[in-house]
Amino acid sequence: MKRISTYIFIYIAVLTLAACSRTAMVPESSSPVKEQAEIFPDYRDIIIPPNIAPLNIQVNSAGSNFAGTITAGSETIIAESGENGKLFWNPEEWRALLEKSRGKDMTVQLYAERDGAWVSFPSYKITVAQDTIDRYLSYRLIEPSYQLYRQMGLYQRDLETFEEFPIYENNREFSDDENHCVNCHNFQNHSTKHMLFHIRGVHGGTLLGSEGKLERLKMTTDSTLGNAVYPSWHPSLNCVAFSSNDTGQAFHMLNKNKIEVIDRKSDLIFFDADNMTISNILKTNDHMETFPCWAPDGKTLYYCDADVTWLNALPDSTHAENIVMNYDSLRYDLMRISFDPATKTFGTPEKVVNCASQGMSAAVPRVSPDGRYIVYTRSPYGQFHIWHRNADLWLYDIQTGEDKPLDEVNSKDVDSYHSWSSNGRWIVVASRRIDGSYSRPFIAYFDRQGKAHKAFLLPQEDPEYNQLLMKSFNVPELTSDRVPYTPEQLKEVIYNDDAMKSVKYK
Repeated sequence: MKRISTYIFIYIAVLTLAACSRTAMVPESSSPVKEQAEIFPDYRDIIIPPNIAPLNIQVNSAGSNFAGTITAGSETIIAESGENGKLFWNPEEWRALLEKSRGKDMTVQLYAERDGAWVSFPSYKITVAQDTIDRYLSYRLIEPSYQLYRQMGLYQRDLETFEEFPIYENNREFSDDENHCVNCHNFQNHSTKHMLFHIRGVHGGTLLGSEGKLERLKMTTDSTLGNAVYPSWHPSLNCVAFSSNDTGQAFHMLNKNKIEVIDRKSDLIFFDADNMTISNILKTNDHMETFPCWAPDGKTLYYCDADVTWLNALPDSTHAENIVMNYDSLRYDLMRISFDPATKTFGTPEKVVNCASQGMSAAVPRVSPDGRYIVYTRSPYGQFHIWHRNADLWLYDIQTGEDKPLDEVNSKDVDSYHSWSSNGRWIVVASRRIDGSYSRPFIAYFDRQGKAHKAFLLPQEDPEYNQLLMKSFNVPELTSDRVPYTPEQLKEVIYNDDAMKSVKYK
């Protein structure tokens, strides 16, 4: 920062992005301006967990040098930057400030040097909640491709720091033996003690990790529709509900949505990991069931269902073609079915929200840990809403029956896959609100009165990383612990085709 003799500067030592010690300075006097500072990410007037990594920002307003302070009570931390405007908060000072600020507001003050004089922008608030967020966030990083990909992987991020580490990656060199897709990672009760993900293509199967034991399973049987797809671990039993989907893709020529991912058929299946058996929960020809999700008491399974009884009047050989041709008429309702954990048997389906009657379609229901709310995604049709730019999150109150959009969290672009924190106070959503092409994880506070608050972008060490990374964050899932297996351990099991086990149909 250029030194000006007419100003007195306050000096505080901070760490830069390169972890080198330097001197940070802010002007003791400056001229206020009315314009709001242009910052990325937008961390203005948000509520954050007390255990989140520093919210580093880039100031994009005019200026040759920049500085900023965050103040809570009598404590202040300082950062400064050259013309690129990047402000990096000292991690140790940040953590200490957050701990002292639980349940309180912090004030952010930003400065810019213009033509040798300093200006100060209007300050803004960041509120620190009392409630923590689960420490780890798992996701897939994938290029926004349709059929082919260069490389993809599953990763886990420490939300208290900027550390990201791979869970499993396929080969970057497109080796025929290693080119496979990995997807649908899922955990039981926000813990990695019981986890799974699918491998598609070469060495395909489902990787199951339970209490330190790794297995690769063949989940298809002659009595089920096809592959096990979207999973949901039972909260107390060593069992998983899946959908079994016959899925295809269709490309648009003239549509703001680039692609449709369509289920030609789909059912619900039940996997008993203790007995290595699989059975049908619902197997129907005139309904398509998908996206199972357990209630926290383990006695109800929620899911989405599309009524396609109109196909009964058509020849079987034309069903798939007719579904594709009528893609924008497929609408899914929010459903539930009771479950007896003692006998592992299911009851009769019930309709929870009749979205189809409203000209809308539901996808990806997720029940809050207290069993009170369901957050799900809505769009005018279909179920693969990550490709629908008008997809929004909705909140259904199980107790009162109120059903409303989560306006505080939604954006003008895609807001799709989402998950709850273990304490029910935070929601993570994959959103394409930044550029319309890449999904990024946004975090929103959900208070005890059932109100959501403004979502903020997952912080990165370099704030520009969120704009430069040409991959989407897919399926963000929170866990309290780190995955206990190394990529090498997972690879050893995945590549051992002779050891793959087949489940039995019950």
